[in-house]
Amino acid sequence: MRTAIVTGASSGIGQSTAVQLARRGTGVILTYHGNQAGARDTVAAIEKDGGTAVALPLDVGDSAAFPAFRASVAAALRDTWGRDRFDFLVNNAGFGHMSLFQDTTEEAFDTLMRVLLKGPYFLTQTLLPLLADGGAIVNTTSSSARHSGLEPGYSAYGAMKGGLVVLTRYLAKELGPRGIRVNSVSPGTTRTRIGGDAFERFPEVIPGLAAKTALGRLGEPDDIGMAVAALLSEDCRWITAQDIEVSGGFNL
Repeated sequence: MRTAIVTGASSGIGQSTAVQLARRGTGVILTYHGNQAGARDTVAAIEKDGGTAVALPLDVGDSAAFPAFRASVAAALRDTWGRDRFDFLVNNAGFGHMSLFQDTTEEAFDTLMRVLLKGPYFLTQTLLPLLADGGAIVNTTSSSARHSGLEPGYSAYGAMKGGLVVLTRYLAKELGPRGIRVNSVSPGTTRTRIGGDAFERFPEVIPGLAAKTALGRLGEPDDIGMAVAALLSEDCRWITAQDIEVSGGFNL
């Protein structure tokens, strides 16, 4: 059985990605930070469908903890699947932050950098010895790093996600000799818990966002999770170094 690591899978896009991969026959190691109940829900959903999953805690903003996390991954692979390698890595964990350029503090900038760019960079580096040749990586970026998603207030967030797009290309080039494909997906506006459940608290913004979307609605986590699962599949074996916008045609 192929196995995947999906970071930030206690809700939203990460949760959907973990479930979608499991439905396609992949064992899943999923991570959570502060939402253990959500991680348990993800594991339960996977097991209900006959899949296998293990939830591990991980703070993607704390790179000093990555070696210990790798040891936990190795133990989970051995104990649950009888393997010493995994096949897929989805760097999804993150958080949203909005502040106008002139109001963005250095502290907020550094936190975004640690979680959204430094974290995926060094987590991937740490896990690389366990990633099987012929495997694949998908990084969750954002339409805020593309022309279609430019909105005031996301200069720092979008800059980090833009950096992750560039990192995706470099990883694809450097890991290509091992047969490892590396792509990213840039979700548009998606109904998740990001921004402190913003869509639950401010439902009045949804019709306007849907009106700006070619397909006429807000994105749902499964719209993104299914795209990630497809990118990791054999169907996309000749795709690498790409950033694919998954937004339903936002701001077309």
